Amino acid sequence: MTMIVGYGSDERGKASLHLAAMLARSAHDNLIVCSVVPAPWVPGLARVDAEYQDHLAQGADQALERARSFLPGDAPTAYIRHSARSAPAGLLEIAEEHDARLIVLGSSSAGVFGHIALGSVTDRLLHSSHVSLALATRGFRCPGDQTVARVTAAFGGTESAEDLVLAAATISTDLGASLRIATFAVWSRPAYTTRLGTDSEDLVMDEWRAELDKSVTATLAQVKHLPEQPRAVETVVGSGPTWAEAIEDVGWDPGDVLVVGSSDLGPVARVFLGSRATKILRHSPVPVLVVPRSRAEELAGQATED
Repeated sequence: MTMIVGYGSDERGKASLHLAAMLARSAHDNLIVCSVVPAPWVPGLARVDAEYQDHLAQGADQALERARSFLPGDAPTAYIRHSARSAPAGLLEIAEEHDARLIVLGSSSAGVFGHIALGSVTDRLLHSSHVSLALATRGFRCPGDQTVARVTAAFGGTESAEDLVLAAATISTDLGASLRIATFAVWSRPAYTTRLGTDSEDLVMDEWRAELDKSVTATLAQVKHLPEQPRAVETVVGSGPTWAEAIEDVGWDPGDVLVVGSSDLGPVARVFLGSRATKILRHSPVPVLVVPRSRAEELAGQATED
């Protein structure tokens, strides 16, 4: 299989290369590092336009040469300059042409170091891509022999959550990684001076956890019946008064990646993040794989085939 790396000649480019190398090394996939240059409005209309296109092409070629020296490890890699009306459109065209299963991108240089920040290209693809996306945290780096050790599926208890977990199980098997099912509870106790009046809130939280346990148990039963299973499976609940603290509460290690799914309200065939998934993505301290709902359903179907 093939993964596409959207490469820019800046900090984001290095992060996406390191993430792509780790994923490709784990899945034994090929990589295509792609630099997209704008297509001319009217090809050949004027000489100055041709000179400008030559300048862009030379810049893209130089960026790809730098990528060769930055890419860690020895994954089979091709380097492509592609002309398109926009960078998102160009990456999707290359992904379709090569039947790629993943587009790997970096974070905006304006974001917080160690977390994911959406730039214009990433944000556009998060609303239009039919291909799964892998987003590197800002400044992401890994050793040349690093592989994915654990895949964490963000479980939300929605109708599509089971498909996402089964898809994450398939992904973890492909990557030779363990699987973790994580649920995040953002809950802050009101600032009462005593515990008087908080019993009902504790009861609501206890009921929520009980229902969550039922959903997770049912989903785990599905995972256990997969033809190919992850090498280990665990469940965890992260809680805290903010999303950042709830996500941090589960603990993260080198080689971790987080998987989130599309919103049930968005188009089935494309990525469309709901508010919860967006919060998880923005506060994740590890790279995130975003799986379109149709792709999650497809992976879940493949996982359960006899």
